[in-house]
Amino acid sequence: MTDGRDCAPAAVFVYKRKDYAEKTLSALRNNFLAEQTDLYIFSDGAKKESDRQAVAEVQDFIREFAAQGGFRSVHVNLASDNRGLAASIIAGVTGILEKSGRIIVLEDDLLTSRDYLVYMNDALDYYAADSRIWSVSGYTPPLKGLKNWKPDVYFFYRASSWGWATWKDRWDLTDWEMRDYERFVKDPALISKLARGGGDMPGMLKQQMEGEIDSWAIRWCYAQSMEDMLTVYPRISRVRNMGNDGSGTHTDAVASEFDTRLNERYDPCFFQKPALHEGLAGEFRLLYDTGIWGKLNRRCQRLKNRLKINTGERFHEK
Repeated sequence: MTDGRDCAPAAVFVYKRKDYAEKTLSALRNNFLAEQTDLYIFSDGAKKESDRQAVAEVQDFIREFAAQGGFRSVHVNLASDNRGLAASIIAGVTGILEKSGRIIVLEDDLLTSRDYLVYMNDALDYYAADSRIWSVSGYTPPLKGLKNWKPDVYFFYRASSWGWATWKDRWDLTDWEMRDYERFVKDPALISKLARGGGDMPGMLKQQMEGEIDSWAIRWCYAQSMEDMLTVYPRISRVRNMGNDGSGTHTDAVASEFDTRLNERYDPCFFQKPALHEGLAGEFRLLYDTGIWGKLNRRCQRLKNRLKINTGERFHEK
C-alpha cells in the first residue's frame, strides 16, 4: 500500500532489550508505508556497567537492521554515554521536528499493526491545522464503551506515550524547565484541570519536580493541559505494549486493563472534528485513578480477567 505522499519521519528509541527492539522495528518495517518513511533510531548508552553488554547487543542489532533497508532511509544514532529516556526523547524529537515539522514516535516495547503509519500520517494530515488537537495516539486501552462506539476515533485530555505523533508548533509550546510550576501548585483550578486526564497526573508532576522521576511524558501532558487541548485516539488500537513483564527501565508490568488487541482490518480511518464524549472520558480517567475506588475497580477487573482465563473465555489477548 503506497500512495506517493510525503510521510512523516518515524523515530524509535531503544535501550537494552534486543528482543523487544527487534520485534518493534520488524513490525514497523512490515508497515504499508515503511518504504516511504524516513526512520530514525536512537540508542542510548549504558546507564550502569551491568547494562553495557545488553546495550552493545542492541546497537549491533541496529547496525544490521539499518543495513537491511525497508525504509526510504534509516538514520542511526548510537550514544556512547547514557542520557536517559527523557533527555533522549526531548532532544531527538526536537531535532527531527526542526527539519520535518511533524513526527511519529515509538519506544522499544511497542508492537504496531500494519496500518500504523497509514493511520498516523492520515491523522497528522487531518488535524494539522486543528488548534484543539495536541497529539495523535496510536494506542487505545480496551474501554468497555468502545464496544458500541461507531466513530473510528475519540478524544481525551491525556496524551499517550505508547506510539504517538505530533507537530512542531505543539511541541514548541512545552516548557521542559516547568518555570510556571509554582503558579500551578497554588491554583486548585489548574490542578483540577490537569487531573481531568487522570488522578495520577498531579502526583506524577510533583514527583518530576522533586526529582523522584525523570519523565518527559508528564511534562508533555502538563503542557497539553495548560493549552486545553485534546489527543485523538483510535477506536481500534494500532499499538500494543509488549513490555508487560516489568523489564523496562521506566515501567512496571503492564496491567491487564491496559492490554489491547491490534487492528487487523486495515480499513480507511474516518476522522472527525474534536468532541469529548463524557462517558468514554470518565472510563478512560478511571484507568488512572489513584484513589481507593479506582484501585478497587482495577482489582475487580483483574479478578474478572483471571476468571475468564480459567474458563477459557479470556478477552484480552496476551
